[in-house]
Amino acid sequence: MAYALQQLINGVALGMIYGLIAVGYTMVYGIIGMINFAHGDIFMVGAFVALITIVLLLSGGIMEGPGAIMLVLLVSMCVTALYGWTVERVAYRPLRGSFRLAPLISAIGMSIVLQNYVQVAQGARVKPLEPIVPGGFTVMTEGTFVVQVSWMQLVIVLVTLAVLAVFTWLVTRTALGRSMRACEQDRRMAQLLGINTDRVISITFVIGAALASVAGMMYLLRYGVIDFYIGFLAGVKAFTAAVLGGIGSLPGAVLGGLLIGLIETFWSAYFSVAYKDVATFAILAIVLIFMPTGLLGRAEVEKV
Repeated sequence: MAYALQQLINGVALGMIYGLIAVGYTMVYGIIGMINFAHGDIFMVGAFVALITIVLLLSGGIMEGPGAIMLVLLVSMCVTALYGWTVERVAYRPLRGSFRLAPLISAIGMSIVLQNYVQVAQGARVKPLEPIVPGGFTVMTEGTFVVQVSWMQLVIVLVTLAVLAVFTWLVTRTALGRSMRACEQDRRMAQLLGINTDRVISITFVIGAALASVAGMMYLLRYGVIDFYIGFLAGVKAFTAAVLGGIGSLPGAVLGGLLIGLIETFWSAYFSVAYKDVATFAILAIVLIFMPTGLLGRAEVEKV
């Protein structure tokens, strides 16, 4: 019982990170109907920006307290948002009117560019980081096994919930959110009604990149090691989470991220770690056989 509870805690923390990345995938798909395959590498860039900011603050002797962590978070979000904006302007906007595969190929090219850019700029070796938020508290004890929640896991959950709450308010309660929902329903009609669809799409990429940067920083602080290739696997799993939850559904993206995190954690705990990715994709395939639109997705209606 205690061991299962510990894995549940670990899985929720990991799933929150996947959920944040998956929201970026589902936002872009919901508005322009395409998958941003460079999004996983935006997550990787966010982790590196956070690492560089932390190193600079540590060298200045001011990396102490929650204020410093919030400063790192804001810097990472702002810088990574610029990368998201650049991806939209370079890889998507010039090809928006072309055949559907062209932006997809362009996004894959941007993914390769970002990977190699970070590899050249930061080196191919893994980058370690000492724990910034150490310690935790005990939930229960069963024999010699102690169930603990680290402060970093608690930070991941609270920050993720706070960011998602702000984003939900933005989408549901603001003029920008109404414009985003209008573009999702019918982009051509939204443009005819006076909505600047180019601006809305750019802002969508910026917000998605900012959310990915939050996930990147949480990943760095939780696991303490990153490299230029972490974006590929994390991006694939987050895309899997978005599809599992229902591509185009924001709650589905978060739910899918939690499920992927729990599946990975419990499989690694009770079975072979080497096959955790196989288990994840196998369950995705099974779900899609019986629920082609995902858990919370809805069937797409063809407009004529």
